[in-house]
Amino acid sequence: MTEFTVGETDFLLDGRPVRLLSGALHYFRVHEEHWGHRLAMLRAMGLNCVETYVPWNLHEPRPGVHEDVEALGRFLDAAHAAGLWAIVRPGPYICAEWENGGLPHWLTGELGTRARTRDERFLEHLGRWFGALLPQVVERQIDRGGPVIMVQAENEYGSYGSDTVYLDRLVELLRGLGVTVPLVTSDGPEDHMLTGGSIPGVLATVNFGSHAREAFEVLRRYRPRGPLMCMEFWCGWFDHWGGEHITRDAQDATAALREILECGASVNLYMAHGGTNFAGWAGANRGGGALHDGPLEPDTTSYDYDAPIDESGRATDKFWRFREVLAEYAPGPLPEPPPAPPRLGEPAEVRLTGGAPLAAVLDTLGGPEVAAPVPPTFEELDVDRGLVRYEVTVPGPRQPYPLIARGLRDLAVVYVDGARAGVLAEGDEQLKEPVAGHARVELWVESLGRVNYGPRSGEPKGITGGLLHERQYLHEVRARGLRLDALDTLGAIEGVGLRPLARDGAPGLYRGTVTVRGAGDARLELPGWTRGFVWVNGFGLGRYWSAGPQRSLYVPGPVLREGDNEVWLLELEESAPADADGILLRAL
Repeated sequence: MTEFTVGETDFLLDGRPVRLLSGALHYFRVHEEHWGHRLAMLRAMGLNCVETYVPWNLHEPRPGVHEDVEALGRFLDAAHAAGLWAIVRPGPYICAEWENGGLPHWLTGELGTRARTRDERFLEHLGRWFGALLPQVVERQIDRGGPVIMVQAENEYGSYGSDTVYLDRLVELLRGLGVTVPLVTSDGPEDHMLTGGSIPGVLATVNFGSHAREAFEVLRRYRPRGPLMCMEFWCGWFDHWGGEHITRDAQDATAALREILECGASVNLYMAHGGTNFAGWAGANRGGGALHDGPLEPDTTSYDYDAPIDESGRATDKFWRFREVLAEYAPGPLPEPPPAPPRLGEPAEVRLTGGAPLAAVLDTLGGPEVAAPVPPTFEELDVDRGLVRYEVTVPGPRQPYPLIARGLRDLAVVYVDGARAGVLAEGDEQLKEPVAGHARVELWVESLGRVNYGPRSGEPKGITGGLLHERQYLHEVRARGLRLDALDTLGAIEGVGLRPLARDGAPGLYRGTVTVRGAGDARLELPGWTRGFVWVNGFGLGRYWSAGPQRSLYVPGPVLREGDNEVWLLELEESAPADADGILLRAL
């Protein structure tokens, strides 16, 4: 039986010191048929370990309904086959620029800020979730012949809370469900973060992107003994819609990596390979500086992260520079990178063949309509990713007054008596033109991703503060939600009645086909389209948005097939005009 333990100064494998050279690779951001290739790329870079989060909301979409928790087990088996150890970080909160930080919408909708505390209802939900998940980890621990060497308890908890009773209960739960390998925490190298997030008897690690010596000095003030480890070495960064594309100089990142290793520390590259926020699972941040309480900054579909292995699995300059450094710490020659996956053989244009207005999509695939005195939230309508149509009548006769969607999260396309009247957003919640009564108002509200970090994580989506006509609340609101996963099945989508294309700029669901010759990794370009989601052969590629900086969507090769392929676009604001360039599938 192999034993992995935490010593006074080192990690120990059967009593011998080992250094962990790990890389973050999230199984849920990579097509399963590409796992083997990406793991082989980690080995070729000089890593001996892979780390992954586990998103609760992906696997428990409704209370007690668990979907494909076995995916984690399959990924860990793939890591073992690739010759890598594994660090599992099941949260329950993961941050990760992922929708709601991995917490289910129904959980935070019910509990709000009582999530991630000793609240008994939260712990009951958590116990059920870990009871379903952890067998995938426990049976693959290193002392049972598997690859799992460590499990992280919570995630950057010191950036959020200070409930030590909750942290102790979490450790009891992990141990009680069979976790025998060392537990670990990770926090920023700051006093309040380490005092809030560390757990007595559990190895503490720190997260940073530079200044390793200073970070480890802070850690040593709180933990004089134990191995040093940077659990998240931020070697790149992520993008926000409407912002600039962010990169980190490869030479600068390499120097920072070398400094970590010269400190005698272990490291986990965050990210080694970022992947993609498929199916609309991207989260959002709050700007505004250290308090993270400012404007919403939704994350892009691409999670390339400027990582050493790019979104499509190709080696970058950063990869080769990191490999050169890591080779100095390898027990022998490093393996060569595996052959790259096939790329699309030749470009192809998507031929649009029909469409349906949003109202028809909602009527066919939406949830039940709810009538309420005030607008129900997305959480109350059981919408995790998607949109909600709110309808209200302005009584009349009355003169024009301002219409305000108070507490709007996040975007609303507004129609008055069937005519488009404008687009509202958080912080810009008043319609530009006043509305007179009698009038029928529709607001199609879209979530741009729930906040995944800071004190406003878990906040509800929708019209959260009511609809106002001047100072008067408009009551008797009708609401109906459309979850994105309602469109994941081709059979369900085909139930929406299609009509010939009008190409009048209207939002709606559009159907097309593309003929592929030489299936392989590709990118989809959508010139002229505004904002929405795309499915190819039933696989959700994620959100597109003309706001940039992302200009195309990554299409994994295994999604495509030779010959004709189905393409569906759900445009939520304004479709491309008839004279726009065609939607193109291109090779990477």
